[in-house]
Amino acid sequence: MGKKVLITGFDPFGGEKINPALEAVKQLDGTFIEDIEIIAQEVPTVFHESIKVVNNAIKQHQPDVVICVGQAGGRTQVTPERVAINMDDARIPDNQGNQPIDEPIEEDSPAAYWTTLPIKRIVHEMKKAGVPAAVSNSAGTFVCNHLFYGVMHYLEQNAPNIRGGFIHIPFIPEQTLENNAPSLSLEVIVEGLKTAAVIAAKEKEDIREIGGTTH
Repeated sequence: MGKKVLITGFDPFGGEKINPALEAVKQLDGTFIEDIEIIAQEVPTVFHESIKVVNNAIKQHQPDVVICVGQAGGRTQVTPERVAINMDDARIPDNQGNQPIDEPIEEDSPAAYWTTLPIKRIVHEMKKAGVPAAVSNSAGTFVCNHLFYGVMHYLEQNAPNIRGGFIHIPFIPEQTLENNAPSLSLEVIVEGLKTAAVIAAKEKEDIREIGGTTH
């Protein structure tokens, strides 16, 4: 029996014309790697609406793994996230003009959820595939962290057998013509996400490998 991975990507936000997360997951939609099927879902960069869209997709597709993907402009590597925190603190408005400040995502719920993806194993395998990668310990406080928390909350309560997590990716080169920010090619990002999908579907156990930071 083959495994199924639901991978989600946000639409462009913050004045950008493109979101590499969406472009990358679109390339993976409907593909099979060995016996692993990848299904992509576009997600609005909107508080609460994003969680609804992904939770509905989980109900519809019943995947084994959910990987949400978002852009983190300024990062140099593909970064699987370790933890989602129960806090919205938006530096900019979302795509519907919402800008929550210091608000919990879910009232009376845990302060944080850990990813259930084997993130250190994923980073290890991405590097082997030539993809710059590192574990991240902060998914921020915008819609990326919001969705990550919301999805983990849903899985914890409704489908604890489904593993889930979040991966941040850098800009792609065309986004950096004016801002001098680091970037990775879309091809390299797609390769990284493909690796993550396969490892997450096949391997439950993570590896013990140094992946921490001092700040």
